[in-house]
This record gives sequence, C-alpha cells and structure tokens, in this order.
Amino acid sequence: MPRNVDLYGILGVSRNASDEEIRRAYLKLAHKYHPDKTGGDKEAENKLKQINAAYDILKSPDKRRQYDAYGEAGAPGGGFRGAGFGDSAGGFDSPFEDFFDILFGRGGQRRQAARPGNDLECRVAITLQEAATGVKKTVRFTRQEICADCGGTGAAAGTKPDTCPTCQGSGQVRAAHGFFSVTQTCPRCRGTGQVTANPCSRCSGAGLTRQRREISVDVPPGVDTGVSLRVASEGEPGANGGPRGDLHIHIEVEPHDLFRREGTDIICEVPITFPQAVLGATIVVPTLRGDAELKVPAGTQNGAMLRMRGLGMPGLRGYRQGDQIVHVTVEVPTKLGRKQRELLREIAENTDEKSYPACRRFKAKCKGQGG
Repeated sequence: MPRNVDLYGILGVSRNASDEEIRRAYLKLAHKYHPDKTGGDKEAENKLKQINAAYDILKSPDKRRQYDAYGEAGAPGGGFRGAGFGDSAGGFDSPFEDFFDILFGRGGQRRQAARPGNDLECRVAITLQEAATGVKKTVRFTRQEICADCGGTGAAAGTKPDTCPTCQGSGQVRAAHGFFSVTQTCPRCRGTGQVTANPCSRCSGAGLTRQRREISVDVPPGVDTGVSLRVASEGEPGANGGPRGDLHIHIEVEPHDLFRREGTDIICEVPITFPQAVLGATIVVPTLRGDAELKVPAGTQNGAMLRMRGLGMPGLRGYRQGDQIVHVTVEVPTKLGRKQRELLREIAENTDEKSYPACRRFKAKCKGQGG
C-alpha cells in the first residue's frame, strides 16, 4: 500500500509557507544532505532525493495547487507511488517520476492542454475624410488554416498519427543531471505526443496550410493613426481544440493636403487678401464636410485663429465633436498698378499711429532702450 506523503513536512515548512520560505528551506536541506557533506551515505542520498522531489512540486504554483487540492493522499486512485514516493526498499523510488501524469493523464500519458492560436497583425490606411465619417474597409491577410486534406492530423488519407515512442505520448521528456532533472519538449514529436509515418502531401505533415483571407471591417469615426481594432477569432487556429487567436488591425491615417489634425480639432491654413483683412469679409473655406462660409472680422491680423464650431473630428467614443480652426495668413500684394499705389499712399498719409497699435508699442520699447 502506498503511504501518504506530506511534501511540506519533507521540507519542514507549514502549508501556508511563502515561495521564498520554501526556497530557503530547500536550499538549507539540500546543503545539509549533499553527498559532499554526508560522504555518500545511502540514507542521506534517499533523503536528498525526497527533498528534491518535494521542492520540484512545491516551487511550481500550478503543481502546488494540484497537490494542495488532492491533499497528502495524492491523486485519485491512491498515493504518490507513481510520483516516486511509494514504499520501495529505500522508501523512495525516483525524485522525478511523473506525479502529474497521475493528476492530469490516464494510462501514464499526459493530456495535451488546449492552447489558443497566435494573434495576427495587419495595417490599413484610410483618408482623413474616412477617419471623420467612418468607413467599411476590406482587409486582406494570410493565416494558417487547418489542412483540408488531413483535417489537421498531418497524416496522409487513410492513415492516422501514432503515439510518439520517445515520450510515450506525453509530449515531454526528462533529462537527468545528477540528482536533478529537467522536463523538456520531446524533440521527436515537438510536444504533440504523436508522430506521423505517412505525412499528408498537401501540408507536409504540419496539419496546417497558409491561405489568403479577406474580411470586411467597420472602421469607426474618430480613429487616428496608432489606433488598433481587434477582430476576435480571425487569427491562427488553436492547438488541441484551443480557440483561434485574434486579428489586430493597426490604423494609419494618410496626410491631407489642406488639413492638419490636433486631437479632435482640424487646422486649416487659409490665405486672405489685404483688403479682406482690413475691411472684413465673408469667405468660403474647405472643411471635411464640404465648403462652408466663414466671417472674417475687420482688422484681422496675420496669423489669427478663427474657430468654426463642430466642423472638426468626432471623438472616438462619441463624447464630443471637435472644431475646425482656420489659421489666417494675410497676403500682401506683390504687384500694384499706379492707381493702386496712389490709393495706398493716400491711405498711409491719412492714417495715424492709433491705427497700428503693434507698431506704436514697438516704437515705445525702442525708445526705452535708448533708440
């Protein structure tokens, strides 16, 4: 009859000991029972094996949870004999027998866990107008698909994969290093637990083939460069019944010839004539929704910012609508006729400094500097 095993008792710690307390206890005992300290004593050697096996389980959060769930009696069906804690001649079989084959598998084989498929990424370019209104885009990408010929088994038609003889279907092998051992992915089956003698000709035994995929995606209003849209279950297929991964679409908004975006506001630089700036005018300016009228106040200065409410970008979450800000540049004429020159001279002669406050302030500063 296999006996109950108290892994915490072997390391001399309580059941609620922290990971660090367990580690320190293990190091202390491993040093105490090391062959260099005990002179090769057989009983000390068996004790060290028990210490190593107990620490191998308790240092892993997942293994520790499984052990705590089953208690000292071990896995259903009795004890930890298969885990190396049975009643052998030395009271110990091997420190790294597959304890979790009993917990997770049947017949000595570990059930392969379901794993989600890999996520995929692609980029989609849209115009600024499309970003403002939202758009439906066709996205094309390549992904792995279950092979249609073999159904994902990797075996040729009429055959099926065999259990890997190296790992006996567990997908893992143990490499011993003195009193320690390391679990590694089986190099022969690459962790699948199966080998294929007659591989499928279409997928060369991989069980997957690369195929082009095309889907339609709704890009919401308000997106900007750097925004990513996630399309669930459009990634690569999962392993062992796991779900597909997701597709992440990275948005790139193309530069515009007239508009520059700042958050939800749209900046547009609009030139106006000198008379329009002096006298004021109503001008037509472009917006993301078509042309719109803008009133330019009399006396508008070069570089003035005029706001057009609600004509910017929508917020991505729909909370607010941005504005369009018109950056006014006053264009000075470079070619004038004789009459135009005469009129401007007349204006200059009949205009005092009060009409030019910026010039007046500048002159005052210059006088203050001794100019």
